Amino acid sequence: MHTSTFNATDEDRMPSRLANNRLLASLSDEDQQQLAARCEIVRVENGQLLSEAGQQMRYVYFPIDCLVSLLGVAQGRMTLEVGALGREGMLGASAVLGSEQAQVRAVVQRSGRAYRMDIGDFVTEFHRMEALQRLLHRYTDIMLAQAIQIAVCSRFHVLEARLARSLLITRDRLQSDKFHLTHEFLAHALGVRRVGVTKAASALQLQKLITYSRGNIEILDATGLEAASCHCYDLFKEK
Repeated sequence: MHTSTFNATDEDRMPSRLANNRLLASLSDEDQQQLAARCEIVRVENGQLLSEAGQQMRYVYFPIDCLVSLLGVAQGRMTLEVGALGREGMLGASAVLGSEQAQVRAVVQRSGRAYRMDIGDFVTEFHRMEALQRLLHRYTDIMLAQAIQIAVCSRFHVLEARLARSLLITRDRLQSDKFHLTHEFLAHALGVRRVGVTKAASALQLQKLITYSRGNIEILDATGLEAASCHCYDLFKEK
């Protein structure tokens, strides 16, 4: 799992504060500075593997402007997206529970930057910093609730509505109506065959809710797409 260090100045690579990640930005300046001393900024690329389910993690990541898809894995090949991380979240929170093994496959969905910290350093700071403990307890509760809702959604809701929900979540995380998602990636994320993604995307296009060509997606009618989505999207909306 190779991650390249962001090509920037030494000051950028060793941040003094961590305000570009919304989760960490909620901490006091003093706590941010303490964590920043153990962080570096790295660049991660589209399709890059940051963790593999069942394998040991070396780092935790706090996205700045990248997007990371969290995939549950069955039998090594079947997958289902159980979450997505942007600048509002982090990868590796389970380390504070005493496990350094990744629970999910984490794949970069959009290239960008992230704060990266050695997992041992993060656990040390977690036990030292009460504000970080409270923050992570709330965050893990939210992520668990979202994962449960996705499992329910995948079992009971039609693919077209699930695709609409997934596109809206991506839009929210990226703060953009235009982004790139291949049929192959969406099939892995939604746990279906590519032909299913094609049919669902075509249905949304016919309703003039999106345009979709060669993986390039533009949301034309966000209100209409939300109406086409299942109600599970309400749990994922940015507050």
